[in-house]
Amino acid sequence: MSTDTQTPNRPYFAVWRWHFYAGLYVIPFLLILAVTGFSIVLFTTYLPEYGDRITVEAKAEALLPSAQVAAAIAAVEGGGGVSKYIAPLSATTPALITVTGPETPVVVALDPYTGVSLRQTDEGNTWNAFLTDIHGTLLIGDPGDRMIEIAASLGLLLVATGLYLWWPRDTRLSAALWPDLAATGRAWWKSLHMVIGFWSSILLVFFLVSGLPWAGIWGGRFVQAWSTFPAEKWDNVPLSDATHASMNHDATKSVPWPLEQTKMPESGSFAGQDVLPAGAKIDLDSMVVLARMIGFEGRFQLALPDDEAGVYTLSQDSMSYASKDPTADRTVHVDQFTGKVLADVRFADYSAAGKAMAVGVALQEAQLGVWNLVLNTAYVLGTPFLSLSGLVMWWKRSPAGARLGAPPRPEVLPYAKGAILFTLALSLALSLAFPVLGLTLLAVMAVDFIVLSALPPLKRALS
Repeated sequence: MSTDTQTPNRPYFAVWRWHFYAGLYVIPFLLILAVTGFSIVLFTTYLPEYGDRITVEAKAEALLPSAQVAAAIAAVEGGGGVSKYIAPLSATTPALITVTGPETPVVVALDPYTGVSLRQTDEGNTWNAFLTDIHGTLLIGDPGDRMIEIAASLGLLLVATGLYLWWPRDTRLSAALWPDLAATGRAWWKSLHMVIGFWSSILLVFFLVSGLPWAGIWGGRFVQAWSTFPAEKWDNVPLSDATHASMNHDATKSVPWPLEQTKMPESGSFAGQDVLPAGAKIDLDSMVVLARMIGFEGRFQLALPDDEAGVYTLSQDSMSYASKDPTADRTVHVDQFTGKVLADVRFADYSAAGKAMAVGVALQEAQLGVWNLVLNTAYVLGTPFLSLSGLVMWWKRSPAGARLGAPPRPEVLPYAKGAILFTLALSLALSLAFPVLGLTLLAVMAVDFIVLSALPPLKRALS
């Protein structure tokens, strides 16, 4: 088997071997995540599918929200109730009303001035929801979530080992920052791979780290559980057994990440703060009035109570695409009987991890402007090239016969203990932060050092 042009040293080949095996697993997932993620950006930020941006003629006065809801229910066959009212983006766009009663709730894009239904879409029956399900679970539920979490964790190892391999040892730093376009063959591909990999490493780490908190283990059981907004901050407010996550109805999540595991408040007490005038009727119309009174401008969501203990929930955040400023996130819960504000959660109330997630998701979905879209596009274009160039380099150095062509194991190099210790130190540092990565590495090491040693034919095939 041919070797790399680098001088064999204790850690280099050990790190290269980890980089190689991590790439074998990670590359297919990175391609899936890049393609689906960019497609989600297009559908959520620029091509919304529920009719959010259909143009309507602005008139002097819109129908009352209750009249809009009645028109939406009448327009849907089998409609009997409403679970959510979304105010228009502007004076020339429709309101979105989720009508219940049919087997699948229907989102109606409604002209707020005339009450005419402009578009009807089954809730969740969108390309965005389909792609989001692929992006998060590969359409197979928890097993897919775990596979993606392993890939994202190994992706961090891929970056760390790639940066180590990139570091110039016998050449100028400038040569590592700019590709050698005069090179030929595998050297040309290697130069491009290393340089583009270096420049895109920050983006790759950002996308991986900001995506991992959605994963079921590292996110749901560790980071999110520690970083969720504490419902105990709501003094003397009765709490439900339901969490905010119950308001997510399909793969596209509209509830801010820091609130998902926080318990919902309940209606039916004397708790809360009076905002509406005394004696005001508590209904959909007054909730819209309340939203404007407390500072909600433009588009916001109003989720209606679904039982006697439920609350009206007003929200305006980047997760639901009601706001392009993640630092302006706000969620307000109102008692359905008294109209009192039970809780008012803002961006400033989030934990540090919650704030990072709010901003990170907005960046991932290119909600912050054209520059954000350009940045995401660069990532999407860079990922396939890194994958392709890595495949070409492997192909050009792979041995003949039914062998994988992996870099040599540390024990065939001088001072193998030093190589192993260096690799373990690098792996341990990442594993402490990302437990799934640690478990994956332990499994790989067990295969590499125990199983392969006991099965020479398999060892030859994977070498």
